[in-house]
Amino acid sequence: MSRATRLLDLLQLLRRHRYPVAGAELARELEISLRTLYRDIAALQAQGAHIEGEPGVGYVLRPGYMLPPLMLSPEELEALVLGARWVSDRGDARLGAAAQNALTKIVAVLPKDLADELDSTGLMVVPSWSAPRAQVDLGDVRQSIRSECRVTVRYVDLKEQATERVVWPIALGFFEHVRIVVVWCELRQAFRHLRADRIVAWEPIAGRYPKRRTALMKAWKIEREEENARYEADYPRPDEMATVQ
Repeated sequence: MSRATRLLDLLQLLRRHRYPVAGAELARELEISLRTLYRDIAALQAQGAHIEGEPGVGYVLRPGYMLPPLMLSPEELEALVLGARWVSDRGDARLGAAAQNALTKIVAVLPKDLADELDSTGLMVVPSWSAPRAQVDLGDVRQSIRSECRVTVRYVDLKEQATERVVWPIALGFFEHVRIVVVWCELRQAFRHLRADRIVAWEPIAGRYPKRRTALMKAWKIEREEENARYEADYPRPDEMATVQ
């Protein structure tokens, strides 16, 4: 690996972490010595990268530093193409168009030989069984998630019972055969999972909901983990049955 490539890899690694990372961990992931890591960090700092930290404490790249144009590896290029194709097939119309636009912008700055590989890549996304069509614009749902706003929804459950409630949308899950909106329900004072195709009205309310979405996501993940642990305790996998005798 050339030194230039190694420096770019170090920057990319630092960008993935929001909090200080130990030098030993960075060196391990880059497969270099600590001495080499310290020299590389000093070189990047000299070039204007705002890297804070010191040996024994950890390092973090502060926002504001713009990376130079990066050369994509064949696998990185395949990952981008495959991801864009998946979103185009599984996402809603607006999200699919955004994926194609993003890929076009990336292609525009690639060297010609790499750009040509986009047309010849052997990775394909097989068309999926069409999921039930959402009755509301999923672009509006995503906007509500980003802006953390309360929403009045009218929902028809699997028993065809209609309800109206105020929710705090926090995530949109793209499953193979259904789209699920994760919300905090003010009526039930609990997290709920609403099928997008059964939401018949989505009306944002002015103003943000009182908690931050990151905190709600963390609480939701903890709840999911606890439920999964209880399920696994009640229904162990076949390879664990011998230990439950």
